[in-house]
Amino acid sequence: MIISASRRTDIPAFYFDWFCKRLKEGFADVVNPFNRRQVSRISLKPDFVDCIVFWTKDPAPMLEHLDSIQSYPYYVQISITPYGRDVETNLRPKEEIIGTVQELSRRIGKERVVWRYDPILLNEQYTMEKHFEWFKGVTEELSPYTERCVISFIDLYAKAKKNTQGLNLHELSEEEMMMLAEGLSDIVKGSGITLQTCSEAVGLEQYGIIHGACIDGELVSRIAGKHIKTRKAKTQRPLCNCVESFDIGQYDTCIHGCRYCYANASPERAATGFENHNTMASVITGGLTGDEKITLHENDE
Repeated sequence: MIISASRRTDIPAFYFDWFCKRLKEGFADVVNPFNRRQVSRISLKPDFVDCIVFWTKDPAPMLEHLDSIQSYPYYVQISITPYGRDVETNLRPKEEIIGTVQELSRRIGKERVVWRYDPILLNEQYTMEKHFEWFKGVTEELSPYTERCVISFIDLYAKAKKNTQGLNLHELSEEEMMMLAEGLSDIVKGSGITLQTCSEAVGLEQYGIIHGACIDGELVSRIAGKHIKTRKAKTQRPLCNCVESFDIGQYDTCIHGCRYCYANASPERAATGFENHNTMASVITGGLTGDEKITLHENDE
């Protein structure tokens, strides 16, 4: 089975000590976000894990613990965007994060490092010209350290609309998407980086940008060094091309403070979730009370 760590929170940045302890214990518990009494116990034993897919905005804590995950095939997706603290309120300076990504790539190989440039948003400060200028600079810095860049355009879900008030954002038109795609595609030409989209209906193949998958079965098999049987994820959005995985994250626990984030109802709830974290617990935040129904998952059947 494939482990997603995680769409719901930033495990590498905030909970990597916990994650390494869960590997030693051989499992992690995941509470159903709609019913706390329903708990999935996900096996993390090497014999059951085909690959781990990490999602993060800052992989720095991983660097000192790479030995703890050397028994597992894995790759790391890192979101690096041009936004300042007006949008991403609690991140290290981007140049420092880029340096960390370069070091990570040197240690694990560029095929296991995926740059995510998402979500792309537009307002009077973050214009197309700003995106192109910033993207060009980061492409030059990261092209020796990654093979692909995944882009997506902002979706203003209810949470995002609430938390981005005052930023003057809008859903991008198809024309704006096309203009951005053309500009970004021109920038990566000759860099060795392939552009892919994430869960986008718009077709950008004319610019050399394919519909990609974040949990990518082909990449999983390549990193695992053998064919891994996969199937399309049933629980993701219809436009999502990801294959099935088990996500071990928990909503309302990431304190990066990204105002567009769909995984936090509010900064206050995220802060509470973070404060309630116990490294020794089987779940990311809080703990089990004993009245839960625990379902064991040791494969993806």
